[in-house]
Amino acid sequence: MDKVFAGGRLTRLRQDRGLSQVALARVLAISPSYLNQIEHDTRPVTVSVLVRLTEVFGIDPAFFAPQDSARQLAELREALPAGPGGTPVAVTDLQELVSSMPEVADAVIELFRRHREVSEHLGSVTDSRTDSPTATPHELVRDFFYRNQNYFDSLDRAAEGVAEELGARRGEVRRALRRHLAAAHGIRVVQRSTEDHKSDVNELHRFDPAQGTLYFSAHLSAGQQAFRMATQLALLEAQREIDELLDAQVWADGQTRDLARIGLANHFAGAFVLPYTPFFRAAERFRYDVELLAGHFGVSYETIAHRLSTLQRPGLRGVPFIFVRVDRAGNISKRQSATSFHFSRSGGTCPLWNVYESFATPGRVITQVAEMPDGQRYLWVARAITRSRGGYGRPARTFALGLGCEIRQAGRLVYADGLNLNDRGSAMPIGPGCKTCDRPRCPQRAAPPIGHALNIDENRSTFVPYPLAPSRPS
Repeated sequence: MDKVFAGGRLTRLRQDRGLSQVALARVLAISPSYLNQIEHDTRPVTVSVLVRLTEVFGIDPAFFAPQDSARQLAELREALPAGPGGTPVAVTDLQELVSSMPEVADAVIELFRRHREVSEHLGSVTDSRTDSPTATPHELVRDFFYRNQNYFDSLDRAAEGVAEELGARRGEVRRALRRHLAAAHGIRVVQRSTEDHKSDVNELHRFDPAQGTLYFSAHLSAGQQAFRMATQLALLEAQREIDELLDAQVWADGQTRDLARIGLANHFAGAFVLPYTPFFRAAERFRYDVELLAGHFGVSYETIAHRLSTLQRPGLRGVPFIFVRVDRAGNISKRQSATSFHFSRSGGTCPLWNVYESFATPGRVITQVAEMPDGQRYLWVARAITRSRGGYGRPARTFALGLGCEIRQAGRLVYADGLNLNDRGSAMPIGPGCKTCDRPRCPQRAAPPIGHALNIDENRSTFVPYPLAPSRPS
């Protein structure tokens, strides 16, 4: 077990319950001096103390997990790249802020997020050419799912319960959904033919409430049809759960909230088509082999990869994954994370990431052990997929799908077989994005890091495109 330092969280928990250090130490059967050392992060929380804390306070052990702290630290480094005078803020100072005052860290991150959105909006109104476009509803909704680690327990359990009630067993999901939509809601499902010239060729599905008809494109697979029917079911029968999740947030506008509603309905659909408990057991049995799971459940590679990123139910947690979908230009159209991995909104993504290599070998799974600037290592699994509506000359869409997990979890994956996970020298050094990456000697850097002065010298050139000036002593 990794050492857990959780002094700030333990202090807040104790103070919230109105307990003194002496009183809590007595309950935990440890000395007050020992508790004081834990709260000041000079000693870690041991397993025995952690067990007693969960019993005393009735909390999940994940409350003390270091993942949120690592995520906060990554976001703080983007929010506070430099202090007064342009001097970079020391990572140790940011770590101390995250550890001792996590609420203040969250407030700084939220303030930076609002500042960024206002700046981007002002830039678009005044026609300024900024590095980033205005935060769109899609980006805001992605951030919403990211903050919730891509898992909504009430919605996930509701979907699993409905699937059990309808008897939607593996291989019979589409039939059960079609039967239930017709019996409970009077909705009939119609699949258009490829010769139907009245339909919009860009339309994958459409629900006509007046006629009670759900139309599907001829190009939707059986798995895609089941997912669309389950999404429609969520909008009809899971409104209460969805509204509770939406009402707990403050939304920029109605359009963003409506888009989040669709996202939550899709989450329900994924949990219905791939119910949590049987899917988790299959994932463990197949060692998270995405292709085997896709064949076993009769759905697409992307559907499996996305569902794997949601397995965070308390007491039945799967591997905490990062899931991304990237196009050839580096645009991330899907990004979810159940780990401390941080997606930077500044400076694009890292070209050394194996998701880009996968475009050269579509359909083939590529693995990579990568190390972030903070020393955290991940196992990445990437594969390029192409979607087409069929027919000669029809445009197609190609994406790279990436699944990543922390190296300490990698042994649970079939993709780790044959890899030396303990060899740091073989790990590929990648970063969150050029503008927020601290690697000074990266030859692939496309932009200088924020908050660092460049070493401009007309008498010297370097292989590294943006040489940095030596750090000034603090």
